[in-house]
Parts: sequence; C-alpha cells; structure tokens
Amino acid sequence: MLAFPVALQRLIKELSKLPSIGEKSATRLAYHLIANDRDLARSLGDALHLAAQEVRLCERCFFLSDASLCSICKNPSRDSSLVCVVEKPVDLVAIERGGEFKGSYHVLHGLWAPLRGQGPESMRLKELMARVQDGSVKEVILATSATVEGDATALYVGRMLADLGIKTTRPAQGIPKGGELEYADDVTLSRAFAARNTLQF
Repeated sequence: MLAFPVALQRLIKELSKLPSIGEKSATRLAYHLIANDRDLARSLGDALHLAAQEVRLCERCFFLSDASLCSICKNPSRDSSLVCVVEKPVDLVAIERGGEFKGSYHVLHGLWAPLRGQGPESMRLKELMARVQDGSVKEVILATSATVEGDATALYVGRMLADLGIKTTRPAQGIPKGGELEYADDVTLSRAFAARNTLQF
C-alpha cells in the first residue's frame, strides 16, 4: 500500500473497517471511487456527512430516526401493547418486509454474550424494562436471532419480563437454527411470527 498516495491509503483503511470489507475489497472500492467515479465519491461523502449529522436513535424504541420518535412509534395505527424486541435495526427492517407484524419495537443494539464481555449493560435492556413498567404492554415478542447468544438473550430477558407478569413469546422455529434474522426470507419471517410460541419458565 506504500505506492498509493497517503489520502488513498487513508480511504482504504477507513473502508476496510466496514463489516465484510477486507483490505482487497476496500482497495477496489477506493480505486473505483477515485479513478472512475469522482461524482459518486463526492455524493457518497455528502450522504455520509448528512447521515452522521441527521440520523439518531428513536427515544422510545431505539430504531434509526431523524426525529425524537421514528415513523413506527409515531404511527397511531400500530399496536403499542405488543412490543417486538430485536437485536439490531436491520432485524426490524427484515420483520417489516414480511408485513405481518403490526405492533411496536424495541431495538437492543446488542446481545447478552458473557464470553465476549457483553452483559445486560451492553444492551438497551434498562430502557425496555422502563417501557413495560406502566402496564400498557401486554405481550413482548423476543425476536432475537436463533443463535446461542440470541437464545440466551431471549431467555434472560424473558425471565425478567415473566417476573413482571408480562406475556413473553418467541417466533416459531421457521428461522433456521444458527441463522440471522436479516438473512431470512419474507415468507419464513411471516410464518414464524404467525406461529410464535410462549416461553415456559
């Protein structure tokens, strides 16, 4: 990489920090932007700057928003007594694509993973518990991924909610074991939500 100008080296280094982008892919992307499409490079830079300035987390559900509440939380037709808990924003998007779920959401932005040093404080769990305290939430669907960490998080959060007398469910096993929600197809997600199961403690 020593042959590249310093500015290009920095661009490659920054691009390689993105998920699923290694140094070779970052080099190809950087080369394309600089050598073939400088207009795209400029508009991409503007879009990144604007997104960094404008996009924040919804104050209620912690999905991405450009206002204090996201479009889902502001929608009066959504059932606020039904809360679907997901790990990350892309999981929420995947569920919305299925078109089956008409409730509200809560994005944890993490999972309970003690082996990686991620405990309850690494998730938006306190905020979830605060949401359910007033008694308006009747059911919480724990739609974390069907992985070891996703299952552990669902059990951990489910026990806390059960102590408060809140009905807690998990999507039915239409999502493959070890699979991530964001990669599941629309029909699988829709069927999984239609046939969700109550957690037993």
